[in-house]
Amino acid sequence: MAIWLKRGASAEAKADADRKVRDIVEATLADIEKRGDAAVRELSVKFDGWDREDYRLSQSEIDACVESLRPQERKDIEFAQTQVRGFAQIQRASMQDVEVETLPGVILGHKNIPLNSAGCYVPGGKYPLLASAHMSVITAKVAGVKRIITCAPPFQGKPARAIVAAQAMAGADAIYALGGMQAVGAMALGTQSIEAVDILVGPGNAFVAEAKRQLFGRVGIDLFAGPTETLIIADEIGCDAELAATDILGQVEHGPDSPGVLLTNSEKLARATMAEIERLLTILPTADYARKAWDAFGEVIVAESYEEMVRVADQIASEHVQVMTRDPDYFLQNMTNYGALFLGPRTNVAYGDKVIGTNHTLPTKKAARFTGGLWVGKFLKTCTYQKVMTDEASTLIGEYCSRLCALEGFAGHGEQANIRVRRYGGRNVPYAGQVEPSEATAA
Repeated sequence: MAIWLKRGASAEAKADADRKVRDIVEATLADIEKRGDAAVRELSVKFDGWDREDYRLSQSEIDACVESLRPQERKDIEFAQTQVRGFAQIQRASMQDVEVETLPGVILGHKNIPLNSAGCYVPGGKYPLLASAHMSVITAKVAGVKRIITCAPPFQGKPARAIVAAQAMAGADAIYALGGMQAVGAMALGTQSIEAVDILVGPGNAFVAEAKRQLFGRVGIDLFAGPTETLIIADEIGCDAELAATDILGQVEHGPDSPGVLLTNSEKLARATMAEIERLLTILPTADYARKAWDAFGEVIVAESYEEMVRVADQIASEHVQVMTRDPDYFLQNMTNYGALFLGPRTNVAYGDKVIGTNHTLPTKKAARFTGGLWVGKFLKTCTYQKVMTDEASTLIGEYCSRLCALEGFAGHGEQANIRVRRYGGRNVPYAGQVEPSEATAA
C-alpha cells in the first residue's frame, strides 16, 4: 500500500479557493458583455496598470518588438517554432478526409474543416511565456484557421517584446497587449473593437482558466486548465535526489498553487529528495514562488511496486509526468491518465514547455482522465456527410429506417423514409401512422 510522506492542501481548501475565483469571474464576464471596451479598459488599468485607447498593437509596434530581438534570441525562437510547426504538420497529416461506399449506392464520408477564428492567450504576468505563442498560433495556422488573434498582458509597463515577436513570427493576424480574464472575455464575447472568436486556447492563471470554463459553450476551448502540475515517477536505478528535486522545483516555480509530486518505490530516494529540495530552495532565484507551492501543494508518495505506482499515477492524472526509472517504457505501455509523458532522465518537462515540439497546453485538475492536450485537431471540426446515389439504395435504407422509426414512435421521421420508398422503390407503403390492411385484418 502506498504511503504519503508529505501531503498537499486539502480538497476543501482547494474548493474554497475555486469558489472565490468563480464568483469574481462571473461578475467580470457579465460586465464585459454589458459594457464591452469600457469594462475591458477599466480592468486593464486595475490589474495591469495599462491604459490606452486601442489595445491592438500597430504594425510599427510589432515590428519594433521583432527588431529588438538579438540575433541569438531570434534564432532560438525560430528553432522552437520550427519544432512545434513540424510536429503539428505531422499531426495534421495523420487526419485524413474519408469517403467510402458502405453499401451499393450509399456514400459516407467526413471532412476535417478548420475553424474560422481562434483567440490565443499567452500568459505573461510573472514571466513572459513566449512559448505559448508557438503552441497556440502555429498549431492553429497548421490546422488552417482563417483568423487568429492573440492577447498577452503588458510586461513591466509595455508590450512584452519577446511575446509580441513570437506571436508575429508565428503568424498571428492581430496582436493585443491585453491580459487576464478581461482578455479572454473580450475575445470570446466580442467588444466594440474586438470581433468574437470561435475558440479560446492557451494557459493562464486561475482567473483565466475559470473564465474559459464559464465561456465554454459560447465558444469552444482547448481544455479546462488549472495551475501547472508535475509528477515525478522515479526509482533508485533511473534517478537520484538531485534530479528529482531539480525537476520538481523547476515546475512549481510557476506559482504558489502549482502541485509537485514525487512517486517512488524507494523511501530512501523519497527522503533524500525532500532534503535536496530544502537545499535547493536556499539558492533557487525563484524560491519565493517555489517554496509556497512546495509547502502547500508538494507531495511525496512511496509505493510498493511499479504496478502500484501506475495505479496511483492514474488516480493523480497529472498534467506532466516525468518517468525516471529502470524501465520508463513500462509506464508508457501501462499508464492511461496523463497530459504528457517525459521518459527517461535525458528529457524533462522544460523541454516540452519550451522547445522540443510537442504542445505544452495540457490538461490539469484530473482532466487527463478524459482529454489530451492542445493539438492541431482542436482547431478542426470532423464533419460527416452522406450521399445515396441510386433508387435501390434509397429504398433499401428507407425500409429499414421506416420500421425503426415506427418502433420508436416517430411518425414524421418514418414518413421521411416512406415517401422515398414510394417514390424511388414504387412500393405501396402507407403514410406513417396508418394501419396496413393486413394488420387491420389480424386485429
